[in-house]
Amino acid sequence: MTRYGYARVSGTSQDLTEQIARLQDAGCTDILSEKHTGTKKDRPEFQRLLSLLTEGDTLVVTKLDRFARSAEDGITIIKALIRRGVSVHILNMGVVEDTATGRLLLTILSGFAEFERDMIVERLAEGKAQAKLKDDYREGRKPTYSKKQLDHAMTLLETNSYTEVERMTGISKATLTRYKRKVKLKEIEKA
Repeated sequence: MTRYGYARVSGTSQDLTEQIARLQDAGCTDILSEKHTGTKKDRPEFQRLLSLLTEGDTLVVTKLDRFARSAEDGITIIKALIRRGVSVHILNMGVVEDTATGRLLLTILSGFAEFERDMIVERLAEGKAQAKLKDDYREGRKPTYSKKQLDHAMTLLETNSYTEVERMTGISKATLTRYKRKVKLKEIEKA
């Protein structure tokens, strides 16, 4: 029955010292740590830790977001660990294990996960509604080239071939063709 600690920070310039100290204070005998973004599943030390955990062990973290990308991801990991007989102690929340209290905490976490999803959807919808109010609203990703760059390329096309303009500006022939067509459509609409 080992108490394993896991500490993680997202950036290489961030410090693990405080998390490790808190895990040591919580009685962790083995602490694995890494500087790796939590948005990716590929966290080598966390994967190694998961392979070390056996029935009766406890995984200790300072906060849920240290090992989970979202509350929903955390619930999935915690349920898998509980099925293996591993307890999870989240220092700022409590112990999640296969007990009435642990199942209650997991139910609360599930509620937060659903709330988190709903808030993300709501914020996205609000942001999109605000963006649509702007005159320059455009669905999709931001353009790679500015209007100024594209207009300059159109000027160059007056005396150069598409291949030459592509070589000079780095703007592909396909992008140049699309922009030229867009400019012509605007001219037709104005007439």
